[in-house]
Amino acid sequence: MYTKFCAGLSRLSLMLAVAGLIAVVLCVQYQVIGRYVFNDTPTWAEALSMLLVLFVTAFGLAVGVRDAGHIGLESMVALLPQVWRHRIELLIHALVGLFGALMVHGGWRWMAAKWGEKKPMLPVPDGIDYLPLVIAGVLIVLFSIEHIIALLRGEDVVPAWN
Repeated sequence: MYTKFCAGLSRLSLMLAVAGLIAVVLCVQYQVIGRYVFNDTPTWAEALSMLLVLFVTAFGLAVGVRDAGHIGLESMVALLPQVWRHRIELLIHALVGLFGALMVHGGWRWMAAKWGEKKPMLPVPDGIDYLPLVIAGVLIVLFSIEHIIALLRGEDVVPAWN
């Protein structure tokens, strides 16, 4: 059940990342057309596209962690005996989960500290820049726990996009 939940979260994150990427392309295209065709640069388009890039990166990062697409030491781990390989893989996922928890902690603190300020080009709080860090951190923790459970059960985590 937990694996299905995480797979659904991963698919949703991937869809949100793709939608965000399309929105970034549209924002930049609108900005270029406004600047060079209508000689009236929309000031909000660049700020919105930069904010969307943060969300696209956060969702893509989380999906990469779940689907084991992150940088790993797999070539070195593969050379170890099975018992040590299993332990090192557990350690790697635990450390990735710890990193996600630190992302949540740090991102939350920065978000809370900047939430009272407003962005100059968008009518949103300045702290929203740190929300993707919190979201990605939570997803990374959830997906790392899924990997640890799967390793302890002797199962594989199947990528959500398959």
